[in-house]
Amino acid sequence: MLILPELYLILISIIFLFISLGKSKEKYIITTAKVMSYVGLIITVLSITEKGELFYQAYRIDLFSQLFKILIAMGLTLVISMFSEKDGIEKEYLPEYFMFLTLSSLGLMMLSSSVELISIIISLEISSYSLYVIVPLRRSQDATQIEASMKYLFFGAMSTGLMLYGMGYLYGVTGSTFISDIIPRFRLIIGQPFGIFALILTLTGIFFKLSLFPMHFWAPDIYEGSSNMTTTFIATLPKVAATALLIRLATIATPMHYNFVNVLIILSALSMTFGNIVGLVQRDIKRLLAYSGIAHAGYLMMGILTLNIDGIVSAIYYIAIYVFMTLACFFVIITISRQGENTTIDNLVGLSKRSPLLAMTLAVSAFSLAGIPPTGGFTGKFFLFTNAFRQGYLPIVIIGAVNAVIAIFYYLNLVRMSYSKEAIHYDVMKLSTHEKVICYVLIFIIIYMGVLPFGLMSLFKLMV
Repeated sequence: MLILPELYLILISIIFLFISLGKSKEKYIITTAKVMSYVGLIITVLSITEKGELFYQAYRIDLFSQLFKILIAMGLTLVISMFSEKDGIEKEYLPEYFMFLTLSSLGLMMLSSSVELISIIISLEISSYSLYVIVPLRRSQDATQIEASMKYLFFGAMSTGLMLYGMGYLYGVTGSTFISDIIPRFRLIIGQPFGIFALILTLTGIFFKLSLFPMHFWAPDIYEGSSNMTTTFIATLPKVAATALLIRLATIATPMHYNFVNVLIILSALSMTFGNIVGLVQRDIKRLLAYSGIAHAGYLMMGILTLNIDGIVSAIYYIAIYVFMTLACFFVIITISRQGENTTIDNLVGLSKRSPLLAMTLAVSAFSLAGIPPTGGFTGKFFLFTNAFRQGYLPIVIIGAVNAVIAIFYYLNLVRMSYSKEAIHYDVMKLSTHEKVICYVLIFIIIYMGVLPFGLMSLFKLMV
């Protein structure tokens, strides 16, 4: 029962492995994936109360890990629910696609429970290598997906190598691979340059998953070259597990060490500024969301660098709302591009006439990404800025506020194109009941987390 969600994901992967050996109809494969993802979400929610340790205490099941697993399961369910028969995935590889998508989710769930360096690396690579495989499975007329896959593999291998190098230092200094043993021993040298160097190298793999500056180079090309479905997954779920791991490793640096905090402040400022400034000139919406993700990684770090419970809880809250507002944006992209092609800002012209519900979904998600009340994005930014200010980090709060203003321009430009400009010729888009439900669910979650955040904040405090 302790690892029932993980075992279920393994079962799904095995089922799709056997399906890939035969010939099945595309519609049957997609329906099977959707049904099994819903069952997986129910199983994960029912496992929330499980507590214990496995594999010689290298794998910890507690409220912290279980809540992150629920968020991953919800994200996976929504991603698979968005899948349509006309998405840009090669039809003959659909079983393999869902198999590796599930395996990647398995690695992310394992990452949430891993409290030992070797198990962390294994979980990280299970997730990463599954994504390396599915990136080039896009149905396209050019080789951009192959280029994206190679870049993802190259930068992923490089970040993993740096992470292993840092972990080698941690093990060499402390004589243990368990985080619980590393923390008291490593605190003796955390204030020294060697200690900061080892910790930053160890965090490199996490910064890669978060696409935090300077480990962001892969994001725009991979977002653009991957299929819409694959990009939706990469843009959301890996960041959830990376945040969970970052919080566990950041505890190594507590009590507060200013050298480490100063490094995080610099990375946060650079990531926010670079992401928002470059995002201003993007026309491809997926590239725009890639730079948006780089900027939001900087916002997220504002909660982590406080190194206290309130800051970490605000970071958890922010990554939760980030998942849903990003999924809402990508759902609009997936629905508009019926043949799996990339969507540009110009494709949004007249969206309010073609599909008012899609336009509303895009508007709510864009308002949330920009941090406009009463959305969850505004509430999340408010918590991050408030906690950073209370800890005395006024400069990064000012930089964050300025960047939030810059970001409003390109987020609201999406809404402007949808509502204020009308296409000369347009076809009315008819959404299925299933697609309407997804729109309403995402809009409700984004508004709910903005208006009534304190229940979730109290729950998140229990898990830290």
